[in-house]
Amino acid sequence: MSAAGLDARDSRLLLGVVGAALGLAVLVGVLMPDPNTSDNPLPSTYLAGQHGARAAYETLLRSGYAIERWERPLSELAATAGPETVVILAQPFSRETTDIKAVREIVERGGRVLATGFWGGFLLPQGQPGLPSEFTFAACRLEPEGLDRLAGSGEVWMAPEATWQVGNPMQRTQYSCAGQPSVVEYDYGKGHVVWWASATPLENGSLARAQDLNLLLNSVGPLEGHRLYWDESLHGDVRSMWSYAAGPALNLLRIGLAMMGLLMVFSFSRRSGPLRLPVREQRAAPMEYVEALGALYRNAGAQAVAVTAALERFRRWSLRQCGVRVGAAKAAALAAVIRRRFPGADASLEADLKACEEAAWEEPLGTAAALKLVRALHRHRAMLEDAARPGALARGAGENGESEFR
Repeated sequence: MSAAGLDARDSRLLLGVVGAALGLAVLVGVLMPDPNTSDNPLPSTYLAGQHGARAAYETLLRSGYAIERWERPLSELAATAGPETVVILAQPFSRETTDIKAVREIVERGGRVLATGFWGGFLLPQGQPGLPSEFTFAACRLEPEGLDRLAGSGEVWMAPEATWQVGNPMQRTQYSCAGQPSVVEYDYGKGHVVWWASATPLENGSLARAQDLNLLLNSVGPLEGHRLYWDESLHGDVRSMWSYAAGPALNLLRIGLAMMGLLMVFSFSRRSGPLRLPVREQRAAPMEYVEALGALYRNAGAQAVAVTAALERFRRWSLRQCGVRVGAAKAAALAAVIRRRFPGADASLEADLKACEEAAWEEPLGTAAALKLVRALHRHRAMLEDAARPGALARGAGENGESEFR
């Protein structure tokens, strides 16, 4: 049923539902929390707030590093990892064995992994993260303790949220805060591991402070021969084809479907009786009409009328094809115009047109003769249509012009 066919009550109900849906959409857009604020502690490369990591990602990108965001499962990256692979796990959150296995496989294949936070250390092979004896809510100036290049990054500030349990001699502490390890690195298999106590040095609000950027650059390794993957898959949801439909869009879709269901219920279920289409008269089939018209011509002996009608249709069509204004034209003049436009027309064109023209003045014409003339006109038209197709027309030497016939 179209909107024009709705009665006044249905129209008011429809307008009310549409207005409520628009109001709900505006309300959701206003009240929905903005993730791109300084209150969001997630160091995501998509966020430009204080704790986001968009500045670090774009800095690496503009510095010439081959870097991309990784939003698919880590197991897919582990399957193709090699010595050129560098993975950044900024404050990941996962306790899945598949993720732990994927990180270990990346390192064993020769890859380099930078992980931050307690759960970042939990994912690392031979990881020994722990909770600090006291939490430091303010940024701490780290003390260099190692002799490697990473410890020579310079002055680094960090607000540690985890620590590292010292005990493995292969795991070297490069920086510490209040005597607790804050930056640790070690070799595992063919690869290399770097761990930070938090992601503070790579956040937007801290990246430009002191030498925090140098710590990031030394942690990811040299520019040449490496490809960086900044993991976003462990920041909540693993991206898939269906993940893009989740969230507010999916909720609005559900609400919209529910409202459409209510609209259908209130529009149709309150009627007292069944709905029936109006009775339509049965019209004759097309072939019945053709047979009736043929019988009419046959009983009236009007074969000449049929020939005259066919000749008139042919005349109008051919004059339009020749670019001539439609007007009265005798058979000879019509044949001349057609011959000028289509030099290759059939040789019997003039004779057939003259015969059709004379049929209107003859005594009652026989059915066979009338049918023969009509078929001849159809045959000429079919031949001219084929000749008028692009590339099939043999153009004459004369120019087509607009003529008038009397």
